[in-house]
Amino acid sequence: MADLTRTMQALAGVEALRPLAPAVVVSLVFAALARLVRGVTVGGAIAGAGICCLLYLGAGLGAFLVLVSVFALTWLGTRFGYRRKEKLGTAERLDGRTALQVLANLAVAAGCAGLSAVSAKAVFLLAVSAALSEAAADTVSSEVGQARNADARLISNWEVVPAGTNGGVSWTGTVAGIAAAAFVSLVSVITGLIPFKWLGISIVGAVAGMIADSFLGALLEQRKILSNDAVNFLGTLVAACLAFIV
Repeated sequence: MADLTRTMQALAGVEALRPLAPAVVVSLVFAALARLVRGVTVGGAIAGAGICCLLYLGAGLGAFLVLVSVFALTWLGTRFGYRRKEKLGTAERLDGRTALQVLANLAVAAGCAGLSAVSAKAVFLLAVSAALSEAAADTVSSEVGQARNADARLISNWEVVPAGTNGGVSWTGTVAGIAAAAFVSLVSVITGLIPFKWLGISIVGAVAGMIADSFLGALLEQRKILSNDAVNFLGTLVAACLAFIV
């Protein structure tokens, strides 16, 4: 009887570990490819693999595919008009985003995925979608805005400032950011992460987070009170919380 109990426990342990295998494999392959195209540094790839694994385990394949869409948009946005941004001195390093940048943009989504798995509440998946959509929106709005405009408006007082100034916004960048938020949220629907009825909430949460990010940049980052990574983290947190509350 004791042997039978131990066998059953061993089988239960194997069954519990079964979902971990595809999550680890997919995460490692994705991280390696992200590093290969210089979307992330080595440290960023390691952090990204961890985030990817948490998203996959907590929210399923749909969350992973949404993450891929975020990576694709931010990778393209970073390289859009790169020479112009180099002249402005605002271009991101072509070696890719660091571990801290990856965590700042994706940690909230990974945390919400974990809460979804633990609580079995689908509303946390909406928070995942909104947070990932905000991460894409913020990066795309900033990168496209800097590539297409020499000047921007400081969101706190509408003063004209050089493109790339913390808290600076432009119509071009804002529209691009909204489009990015809508695209990622739509991918969330298509992959089954969230139902269609939540599409608008995900988009609104992401755009609100993007705007909050700009205000935090103008009021706190510009004064060296917060770092850019802290502002990015808070932007995704605003998006997730607003979507959750709504």
